[in-house]
Amino acid sequence: MFKAPFTIICILIIFGCSQEIPDKPYPCLDGNCDGNYWIMQDSQPYAYLDNNGYWHVYHMGINYFSIKGELDALNDHYVINGVPLIEVAFDSDYWVWIDNIQFTVPVYSYLGYFTSGDFYNPIPIGNISYTLEDMAEIYPPLNIVGYSINPNQCLDCPYSNTLLGTYSKYTYEPKQNIFFDNEMVGDTAKVIIKTTWNSDVGPRVEKEDIMNIVFEEL
Repeated sequence: MFKAPFTIICILIIFGCSQEIPDKPYPCLDGNCDGNYWIMQDSQPYAYLDNNGYWHVYHMGINYFSIKGELDALNDHYVINGVPLIEVAFDSDYWVWIDNIQFTVPVYSYLGYFTSGDFYNPIPIGNISYTLEDMAEIYPPLNIVGYSINPNQCLDCPYSNTLLGTYSKYTYEPKQNIFFDNEMVGDTAKVIIKTTWNSDVGPRVEKEDIMNIVFEEL
């Protein structure tokens, strides 16, 4: 009579019994993940949302304004040592590049002369003038949310999507500064905001908000 080895019997017993794995809870405590975003009035007191859903932002001499968010809280399962696993990505369709600019900056020597013995006021040894071509080689176009794409950046790599946009992580009150130069007055832009509740493994909720912005002159 054939007798199966003891190890084979144990394997059959293990795989023959179904073990129920408990489901992980829904990411948000209230059962519905929501977020709210607006332009902060302390960074841009002259901004308002019109009836058509467009934000009007007025340039006041400060070359930025801030977007603030308020997000629903995560289930405790997705909070590690008091840190919520939440992530917000900011992107836009508006790029800025250097155009028609030429300026001169002073050049200082590391061991140069100073106007006094306190070494706080160096004396320049010359000047360098930068032109549009010089700046274009040094600084690639800038997205108004605060990132740029350089010529050597890999856009087909698996991680390339993490290099596009700027991120706020591990906070229920994300904040992002947006570049706003007076040359932008009269233009419009879209700021795309992607919120992820539970940025780790397991159930997650992703939602996208779009802020339509009109740049105005005060």
